[in-house]
Amino acid sequence: MERVLKQLQDAKAASLELALLPSIKKEQILLAMADALEKNSEMILQANAQDLQTARSEGKEKAFLDRLALDEKRIGAMADAIRQIARLQDPVGEVIGGSTAKSGIRILKKRVPFGVVGMIYEARPNVTADAIAICIKTGNAAVLKGGREALRSNIAIVQAMQEAAICTGLPQGAIAFIANIDRQVTTYLMTQRQYIDLLIPRGGAGLIKAVVENSHIPVIETGVGNCHIYVDASADLQMAADIVINAKVSRPSVCNAAENLLIHQDIAPAFLPIIIARLKKAGVQMRGCSICQRYDPDILPAVEEDYFTEFLDYIIAMKIVKNLEEAVNHINTYGTKHSEAIVTSSYEAAEYFQQRVDAAAVYVNASTRFTDGGEFGFGAEIGISTQKLHARGPMGLAEMTTYKYLISGDGQIR
Repeated sequence: MERVLKQLQDAKAASLELALLPSIKKEQILLAMADALEKNSEMILQANAQDLQTARSEGKEKAFLDRLALDEKRIGAMADAIRQIARLQDPVGEVIGGSTAKSGIRILKKRVPFGVVGMIYEARPNVTADAIAICIKTGNAAVLKGGREALRSNIAIVQAMQEAAICTGLPQGAIAFIANIDRQVTTYLMTQRQYIDLLIPRGGAGLIKAVVENSHIPVIETGVGNCHIYVDASADLQMAADIVINAKVSRPSVCNAAENLLIHQDIAPAFLPIIIARLKKAGVQMRGCSICQRYDPDILPAVEEDYFTEFLDYIIAMKIVKNLEEAVNHINTYGTKHSEAIVTSSYEAAEYFQQRVDAAAVYVNASTRFTDGGEFGFGAEIGISTQKLHARGPMGLAEMTTYKYLISGDGQIR
């Protein structure tokens, strides 16, 4: 663990210097990183091809391979995202409160970096670039521990970005990628509270649960998205079908994709034939309740575990519900507090749904796929928080800072 410890010590030292970098310098560093990604795309794609070959040989499924795969377009998108982050308003130093106490002391509340942000994540190499860029923009050093499936891709991405950043003035040690894939290293990282100020896990339910339950470091819980679409009795059928298909099919391997479809019993006879045909055409496997199964022999019987599952694949669980109240209760029982949607023409039903569903993002007549920092206008996100303290929903730049109070006086004593 000596090498890992040295990386953590260097990151902590670099964080003190990084916190003081002016916004213009951080912008220059980020723009250099974006250019470096594109200039080194061939090296990154070669590394990614090796990761993909290994994943295929291990029998990984299509959705997993989609999360892992890079191409020129995706690398270009990663670079563009970094450029966008570079040009966003820097939250560090923003005054978010102020007052004068009865003693006459003057109090300012200002945004400051956390210090060192640790990320433990799985097979999406674009997370590496996003995390580095967001951390640097917010004055935080980054300690990254990616999964073994994307190891070569991540090393290539970090190498390209790190070299460009250091040449442009980033403090040495501000980006630490832990290449050791031993699980003991992950456990070790979770104990290093003296060096890491905040830990963010991104990945499957198992990873997030392990980090939340075992970390000695404050954790922001992100990612698991067992998202629902509820089609109410008053829904426009065409709108409902379009939303379901978008939420399930546009990119099923991401956390804001729909995994469950609930349908009001009054609209089921009209809606089920429409949505079944479109889901089948899109290659989605359906698992449904006994009522759903009557409409198509290809619908597999759903078991309770299906309603708890984040499939991240071309699979959807379906259920007919008696009313809006049953739909809300189902979502609050089986959901992961990520993103939930109702399709309805009833203002009262929409209000009921949004007030009673416990989730970070609750939609009326829109796809859950919009739960994203870019789509929300934040310009960037490091993850979707499904907890309630400090940050909830897409975590933009402001959520990657904490604050401190700066107090000035004229000799006051208490």
